[in-house]
Amino acid sequence: MDSEESDSEESDSEESDSEESGSALMTPRTITIDGNRVAYRVAGKGPVLLLVHGMASSSETWRYVMPALAKRFTVLAPDLLGQGQSDKPRGDYSLGAHANTLRDLLDTLGHERATVVGQSLGGGVAMQFAYQFPERCERLVLVNSGGFGREVTFYLRMLTLPGFESVFPLFCTPQLRDAGRRVATWLGRAGVRSAPAREEIWRSYASLADARNRRAFFRNLRDVVDFGGQAVSALGRLHRAVRLPTLIVWGARDPFIPVSHARAAHDAIPGSRLEIFEGVGHYPHCEAPERFVDVVVDFVASAEPARLPPHSPPAGRPTRPGVDAAPAPD
Repeated sequence: MDSEESDSEESDSEESDSEESGSALMTPRTITIDGNRVAYRVAGKGPVLLLVHGMASSSETWRYVMPALAKRFTVLAPDLLGQGQSDKPRGDYSLGAHANTLRDLLDTLGHERATVVGQSLGGGVAMQFAYQFPERCERLVLVNSGGFGREVTFYLRMLTLPGFESVFPLFCTPQLRDAGRRVATWLGRAGVRSAPAREEIWRSYASLADARNRRAFFRNLRDVVDFGGQAVSALGRLHRAVRLPTLIVWGARDPFIPVSHARAAHDAIPGSRLEIFEGVGHYPHCEAPERFVDVVVDFVASAEPARLPPHSPPAGRPTRPGVDAAPAPD
């Protein structure tokens, strides 16, 4: 902390101060939930925004928007189990299991409700959370989310083929990862900056050089994608979201999940708001962070928080956490 204070005092510009405070917000904390360590980042005060990242990612994906959002909200961004700095148990990585962990995290940190923001796989987790625990969800923000159709990039479908997990380490080794990082560092010193979308794709690839990350990734992937495409759909039950304020954000040039899925979701969720970012791909929060923040802030300000009763299973059937799955993939 002393070095951070010194850097701030010696800063010659407001931009340097902003970068310093932004990096401080991204310092991870950890908490133990059901015996597993869960890493998370938290900052700000006000209504809770729960930010849920995509597959083979981490809470660091929100680094471009978290400082600005923290000026208005309590921003809580966990690493899902199996990803980032959270534990990688040999367990359940279904959408329902992830939703349960989010509920337990809110409970442990003393937050009753949140506006849930989910990107890609995180959108599927966010929808599952809203389905299992509607009384905890005030609003829903779906960012290039899975769960609205079969189409998904061929590369993810290819990874589900039998035996591919065994040969994948040949194409993603610690040596290749480290070499890529050295090249990126050299280019950065030379003033060459990588596009945010490329950075995110590289981070995902690099994370899979670790055997534990890779094992969790393939378990998670096969829960939501098969060779035919996305294996889980939320479209059949989105009519239940009519009382939940919902914002759909999508990059028009998403190479992983087509923008037509955004329109399908908008049509299926009565009263939802649709924002399509032209010239943006799969990561609007990284590729157009200022606009993303403006849209989310405006949505929260204009949409009254929902106050929904707990979810009740059909008569005669017990509640089955993690089994009554709704949504989607990455």
